[in-house]
Amino acid sequence: MTIRFIGVILNGVTGRMGTNQHLVRSILAIIKQGGIKVSDDLVLMPDPILTGRSEGKLKALSDKYSDAKTGPIKYTTDLAKVLADKHYEIFFDSSGTLQRAQFVEMAVKAKKSIYCEKPTAVTTAEAMRLSKLCTDAGLKNGVVQDKLWLPGLRKLQMLKEQGFFGQILSVRGEFGYWVFEGTVKDQPAQRPSWNYRTEDGGGIIIDMLCHWRYVIDNLFGNVKSVSCLGATHIPERVGEDGKTYKATADDSAYATFQLENGVICHFNSSWNVRVRRDDLLTVQVDGTKGTAVAGLRKCWVQHVSATPKPVWNPDVDSPLDFFAGWTEVPSPLEYDNAFKIQWELFIRHHALDAPFRWTLKEGAKGVQLAELGLESWKSRKWLEVPSL
Repeated sequence: MTIRFIGVILNGVTGRMGTNQHLVRSILAIIKQGGIKVSDDLVLMPDPILTGRSEGKLKALSDKYSDAKTGPIKYTTDLAKVLADKHYEIFFDSSGTLQRAQFVEMAVKAKKSIYCEKPTAVTTAEAMRLSKLCTDAGLKNGVVQDKLWLPGLRKLQMLKEQGFFGQILSVRGEFGYWVFEGTVKDQPAQRPSWNYRTEDGGGIIIDMLCHWRYVIDNLFGNVKSVSCLGATHIPERVGEDGKTYKATADDSAYATFQLENGVICHFNSSWNVRVRRDDLLTVQVDGTKGTAVAGLRKCWVQHVSATPKPVWNPDVDSPLDFFAGWTEVPSPLEYDNAFKIQWELFIRHHALDAPFRWTLKEGAKGVQLAELGLESWKSRKWLEVPSL
């Protein structure tokens, strides 16, 4: 058997998401499973190196996660030197959104395949510029669109393919949880402070509408128009340095989308909501023949034949248990980590020219929807979503 080692530059993965999802649960998990088996004769094996500004943080990651199966995890603060090394064929960026362009430009000059976290930029023009840089250079490129491989959403797609819904009428999404302000010692903020500063690329609209664009486009239909209301409900928070700062970015978004096929989608996204629902993300799909409610992993359904007939009477407790009439969709297979699945697809795309449709241009569509969402909030208008 031939093992083809593919050098992968992991830039800026010292943050929570970069470490947990991309380094540990994706790249290192692929190594520990023995690589990506293509055939009885070929295995693709990622060979990572960590890059970033802080040698101390990089060393800490290497020390923590190096073991007998992964071997010593390499790291360096000299990104230019690694980009010049032909062994490293893929460049992945999980740095801050405002820093992404400079790293992508460096990787394009070095002729690497490029894979990025989202959002790829904070404006559509910049996101499209980065996409064009890659395509004009003939480089394979991709953007993380992990929620497409969540078990709950995959079950929704399966139900749709089976015709369970009949005609889909509407989609309702609820996302978020309470992010502590940092004012109480025993309740430290669980998201970095830059998320709440527009000048640092923060804001829930630019963050989450990028997700909702690819979820909606892939599962329910192309987005035609958007109406969005944002809010900064909590005006001050406490930063990593213990000092109070002004929150200049939106921390909640209430967005409605009309699709080309007539389906109406509404997604609430908030860092100021306490969870009384099945999961941190729930998506309800209502159709003429049935309804499904999916969380991150589980999904429940109610067919038209099992739909109860409630009677409005506010003077007595409801005789109906509305949760009892739902059936959980069984898992037809064992689901792997969503980030890892897309990583394996991109590595196959890079090495074998396998199909991969989640390009930087697809990522730019998410940035476009977020930018239009911000403009809709500002202008208090419905806005059309032009084709890119």
